[in-house]
Amino acid sequence: VLTRAQCAKNIFRTSFGNSQPGVATGIAMVKAGIKTAVTYSWGYAAGEESVAGFKESFLAGGGKIIKELTLPFPNVEFQAGLAEIASLKPEAVYSFYAGGGALKYMQDYAAAGLKNSVQLWGPGFLTDGVEKAAGAAGEGVKTALHYVESLDNAENKKFRADYNAAFQRFPDVYAVQGWDTTMLLDIGLKAVGGDIKKQDDLYKAMRNAKFNSPRGPFRLSAAQNPIHNFYLRELKGGENVYLGVAATDVSDPTAGCSLA
Repeated sequence: VLTRAQCAKNIFRTSFGNSQPGVATGIAMVKAGIKTAVTYSWGYAAGEESVAGFKESFLAGGGKIIKELTLPFPNVEFQAGLAEIASLKPEAVYSFYAGGGALKYMQDYAAAGLKNSVQLWGPGFLTDGVEKAAGAAGEGVKTALHYVESLDNAENKKFRADYNAAFQRFPDVYAVQGWDTTMLLDIGLKAVGGDIKKQDDLYKAMRNAKFNSPRGPFRLSAAQNPIHNFYLRELKGGENVYLGVAATDVSDPTAGCSLA
């Protein structure tokens, strides 16, 4: 509401809008030739927004959603929904879960016998952080996210090397978002010579900023939400393997905001 309906001039998002990974996944599923899907996600704001993004692009691409299933957050008793998916026989399932819940979901999905008959897709958070723990249950799960570790651009290569040298570990999507926050602030602060009292000029410079991020080209919409690319990944051998670009220049609804 703050960045859409209210067009808050002092709020900038450098991460992602909740609907964006869903939009990108829906586009990728249509490209993959999938015609029918069921959604099964946590029934709270993040899950609802993620599914809404998926529905927008999947339906626009000619896909059909057979049924929308939800589970109260943070419930992880997935069996009833998985049994219904088995009876509905869609070509694919789109799911929003994360962390330990996502890990259990992938394990239960495989145990229910769905893994080899109904493709499992979702936003990148379905697999991020639990890639290795998922083991065989996670093999073949496809996700879309605005970052993948193996992106072949100069900014990503340098960032990963510098981050590893500093912290003895490689960065994830959250580290990239943090880095891009500093990039955006740096652009704004340089534009006002470090004088943060010049708020209008600071916000204008940040709003109009464009730069190359480890995630790829980065700029902001009129609602000051990121416009960026999303990448298709497949979980293989405990890693999210880069398959290609799922969607380019994915933006969030701006609800009448202006870049003036």
